[in-house]
Amino acid sequence: MGVFDFPLEQLKEYRGSSPKPSDFDEYWERALAQMRAIDPKIELIPSDFQVENVECFDLYFTGVKQARIHAKYLRPKASKGKNGAVLKFHGYSVNAGDWQDKLSYVSAGFSVFALDCRGQGGSSEDRGSVKGNTLNGHIIRGLDDHEDNLLFRDIFLDTAQLASIAMSMPEVDENKVYAMGGSQGGGLTIACAALEPRISRLAPVYPFLSDYKRVWDMDLAKDAYQELQAYFRFFDPMHKREAEVFNKLGYIDIQNLASRIKGKVLFATGLMDTICPPSTQYAVYNKITSQKEHIIFPDYGHEWLPSFDDMTFQFFLD
Repeated sequence: MGVFDFPLEQLKEYRGSSPKPSDFDEYWERALAQMRAIDPKIELIPSDFQVENVECFDLYFTGVKQARIHAKYLRPKASKGKNGAVLKFHGYSVNAGDWQDKLSYVSAGFSVFALDCRGQGGSSEDRGSVKGNTLNGHIIRGLDDHEDNLLFRDIFLDTAQLASIAMSMPEVDENKVYAMGGSQGGGLTIACAALEPRISRLAPVYPFLSDYKRVWDMDLAKDAYQELQAYFRFFDPMHKREAEVFNKLGYIDIQNLASRIKGKVLFATGLMDTICPPSTQYAVYNKITSQKEHIIFPDYGHEWLPSFDDMTFQFFLD
């Protein structure tokens, strides 16, 4: 195994280098209060995709800033009693994916909710206008505006709102709502379980959106994090505002949310991940205080991790 990040023993102790704003907790309590005050105006529309013994719906709800948010919702047709539910979050820039890849969980008796992130590749709206650049990426969207206008604030709230909607469904057991996803989906899994701590199990895979300063210091502000480099090149080329920028990014840094998680965690990391470096993932994992297990793949990077999908399935069935 090659080494490009901290040695494993140091990773196990690492707790991040990006700052946490002094009003971080007040920021998120204010955001959650705004979210809870919204009438979500939930709408379920039967999908064109239908399967025997499964009901498939396009679910729409109103999120913060009046954006209509879309998720795919699948549930067993003839369930007895209440179902567990799985929330699925997708990778950066794409969408909730095909209907068929959710059917394994439905066949096991789960309801499945798969979110389309606002402003990305699916059907959810992005209605938030902000001051400053909107050229390149969602991490820096709103960075030159008030911190309440950071786009990932709204996306994180969408995950928590979807979880609350799932828990309110009459067919769902609110004590058995789980979350999963990889890369951006892993980051949103962390954010969702932190902002809606009733999530009782979660399985994040190499989560994105963590420890931005560490990414920058490793010279890995490329690929998924390329927009950090673009921001400094265009809008702060002499880094006069570097401390301010990283402090503001701290509001949407999942490592700062991790301690709020109450659910049981199954976490996967590839130690050769140059997209979301292992140290940024350990910054999250090491701050989780609930019951947790870290599955390490020493020779794997930001890619499919063998057997982890099966492990997640069993983890949710347990």
